[in-house]
Amino acid sequence: MKKIGILHGMERSFPEAFVERVNKLGLKDIMAEPVMVDMVQQGVGDDYAVIIDRISQDVPFYRAYLKNAAIDGTSVLNNPFWWSADEKFFNNALAVKIGVAVPNTVILPSHERPTDTSDASFSNLKYPLSWEKIFNYIGWPAYMKPHSGGGWKSVYKLNNLDEFFKSYAETNQLVMMLQEEIVFDDYFRCYCLDRKHVRIMQYEPRNPHDLRYVVNKGPASEKLLMKVHKDVLALNNALGYDFNTVEMAVRNGIPYAIDFCNPAPDADVKSVGQENFEWVVEHAAKMAVERAQAQKPGKDNLTWGTFVSDAVTKPQVAKASGTDKVAKPAESKTKKAAPKKK
Repeated sequence: MKKIGILHGMERSFPEAFVERVNKLGLKDIMAEPVMVDMVQQGVGDDYAVIIDRISQDVPFYRAYLKNAAIDGTSVLNNPFWWSADEKFFNNALAVKIGVAVPNTVILPSHERPTDTSDASFSNLKYPLSWEKIFNYIGWPAYMKPHSGGGWKSVYKLNNLDEFFKSYAETNQLVMMLQEEIVFDDYFRCYCLDRKHVRIMQYEPRNPHDLRYVVNKGPASEKLLMKVHKDVLALNNALGYDFNTVEMAVRNGIPYAIDFCNPAPDADVKSVGQENFEWVVEHAAKMAVERAQAQKPGKDNLTWGTFVSDAVTKPQVAKASGTDKVAKPAESKTKKAAPKKK
């Protein structure tokens, strides 16, 4: 029997519906349940073939538990190693490289020095920064938000220099991004599961949280929806997320990826609505079952995005005399003895 577990926090509607949906399939060799964590011993995992992670972004202990489980062969969705390494500014940089439109964005050093550092720790950082150049690139209004983390914590809308410096001083040791405002004509929040299933939902981020999926707009054009669908898949395949949402703001017909590092996205029936809820429960259950069936005990059953996997498959290159050559394994410096003459 292969077990599918879901690790979650205070949410209830999605985890409970997910477990029920998997178990109602009546598969002889697969069942689902909420994960129960007890003693976590190094190099020894639990007996889960698959775990869907909904909470480790807020509980470091769970993140360590999931990495340990992955070493033992559990297929963890999403990959806890990549999730630990990823952050929003890198997301934007990767989007630029794969041709997905994103707002102009810069990253800023923390306003306060990190603990246990001094002025000497920043001898490589120009002071002051080229603020005029930064503001000309971003423009006003602008948004400032943490380069890592989710939700609307420590997010500022800024209209001028005075507001920026006042707000920047409040951010303490947070590393922030400054980003141009996209005044949008349309806005979409898109589920992406298993890097192949996409659910495009019209969304209004300016509404109260429980009314953001209630949008009284006409249907978007087929051409626009196809572009959004393509970009959502491109981002999630590059990043390697199995369960994620991408937010797209449309300006002058161009969808801009605004927020696409949401590996534990809202899936509560009260906020997303019944139809969207049914879709995500169905496709999450389908994905988990397929992963359980494909899971090989003791092996690496994690998903790695093309950013990582392409780097692994590329030959190592060394430069010599201006010519690129594939590096060869180091040869022993010990010369073999010449055969004795008879």
